[in-house]
Amino acid sequence: MEQTFAKYINVNGQLMDLSYPRVMGILNITPDSFYAGSRMQTETEIVQRAVRIVREGGSIIDVGAYSSRPNAEHISPQEEMERLRKGLRAIRRELPDAVISVDTFRADVARMCVEEYGTGIINDISAGNMDENMFPTIARLGVPYVMMHMQGTPQDMQLHPHYGNIVKEVLYYFSEKVQKLRDMGAKDLIIDPGFGFGKTLEHNYELLNKMEELQIFELPVLVGVSRKSMIYKLLDKTPDTALNGTSIVHAIALMKGADILRVHDVKAATEAIRIVAAMKNLKPEE
Repeated sequence: MEQTFAKYINVNGQLMDLSYPRVMGILNITPDSFYAGSRMQTETEIVQRAVRIVREGGSIIDVGAYSSRPNAEHISPQEEMERLRKGLRAIRRELPDAVISVDTFRADVARMCVEEYGTGIINDISAGNMDENMFPTIARLGVPYVMMHMQGTPQDMQLHPHYGNIVKEVLYYFSEKVQKLRDMGAKDLIIDPGFGFGKTLEHNYELLNKMEELQIFELPVLVGVSRKSMIYKLLDKTPDTALNGTSIVHAIALMKGADILRVHDVKAATEAIRIVAAMKNLKPEE
């Protein structure tokens, strides 16, 4: 399905044009993310990673302080906030104009990041399912909101994922979420099919194959497949050796309508975008 509608999001009062796909660089302030290359602990490491994301062509820095890998350790809201305060303070000092997204499922954490540090986007793996206050908080804050499809929680999502028809169920899931948010007055919604979250290897590739069906919502689509098990397990590799496979899946996702790639390897992702954009005759904004 070819995109025939304009896609913009209002970030910190500025329109971000998504007609040319964007890269969201991952910056994890956690000790246990599945890919070691994305873990940053000290302020110096955090700043160096943020600067590198921007220098290599990333439009958004996605900061996370709660690991959402399968069987991840559950941390308190207080610890999540402490980690984020340290990271956001350091990034804002070095890159005051950077577009920052915060990866959290907690409404209080989202509010703190937006109100205290000017965070421009909230990225919620649970689409409001893990905190009933998230939707009204997003509507009140008025920031762009990424809602992801996940079956279960990070602690149990990969135990027994099951679907009758994964594509239909994901579409129905988003239809309910989008309507609920719009009824509350929320704008600038972004959908993420949630590759690797409560899905088997087969589920992930079935969803990738039909990803263009998400265009029915006429909303931006974010894809996060970077170095995930759907790639490295299929290819008998590890997260550290999954960059080539990641680039291939990125190219497929872009051809099927992805507007934002959430990635560990910003330079490789920007190159994938340039190649697919040349094929589609898309031009970046001046």
